[in-house]
Amino acid sequence: MKKVMFIGYGSMARKVHHMLPETVVLSAIIASPKSADKIRAELGDDIEVITSINELFNTPDLAVEMAGQSGLEAHAVGVLERGIPLGIISVGALTNDKFACVLQDTAQKNDVKIHILAGAVAGIDGINAANLAGLNEVTYQGRKKPDSWRGSYADELIDYDSLEKAEVFFTGSARQAATLFPANSNVAATIALAGVGLDDTKVELIVDPTLEHNIHHITAKGVFGQLEISMTGLPLAENPKTSSLAAFSALRLCCQLDQVYQI
Repeated sequence: MKKVMFIGYGSMARKVHHMLPETVVLSAIIASPKSADKIRAELGDDIEVITSINELFNTPDLAVEMAGQSGLEAHAVGVLERGIPLGIISVGALTNDKFACVLQDTAQKNDVKIHILAGAVAGIDGINAANLAGLNEVTYQGRKKPDSWRGSYADELIDYDSLEKAEVFFTGSARQAATLFPANSNVAATIALAGVGLDDTKVELIVDPTLEHNIHHITAKGVFGQLEISMTGLPLAENPKTSSLAAFSALRLCCQLDQVYQI
């Protein structure tokens, strides 16, 4: 029986927990102090619910972060120092070069792996493979309805009242996009880290009043030829702000703990 620990226990983590195979068990959760007691009452005594890695009693085979960038920043280094492999959903946090370097150095020092999860998009393996031979250009286009952009820096760039059709309101690098739109940075950062990097990955952000769901479009060109992926992201039923595919990418990593073949 393999053991996994979650950093965070929101709607995504609950979905993954409920879908774990019989050969993988959730043994521990790192939660915020304000939610720890509630989670303990919900799950009982079989699962360690802690607020710091220093409280951990039994070491799991894998930790998976599903707590947002702040949760990753608070606990990732401690997890790696304990020699626990770490899967990361909140990839946007790695646009902070200092933090990314600390994680990399800590992982190398403790001989442990960091798994960058694909999250809400597909095709990351293809981009990463193509990058080995040479990529000339990678572009990510994120298209969302107006309500999905409200409350962000997009408010200064979009005239919602006069919006009648799709409009590109931002063009720049993945690093710039992550800095200006941190709540929407995970997809752009994941694509960038798999390919040509944060400064050379082009990002276009679009507001589209005709949409019901988010659309992610990726194009990559290089020695291998050309890759083009377009996908409509459906949210979790439990939380419309959470991508269902992001949850399933975390589940996939957990399932691989007990798999002989990994694809």
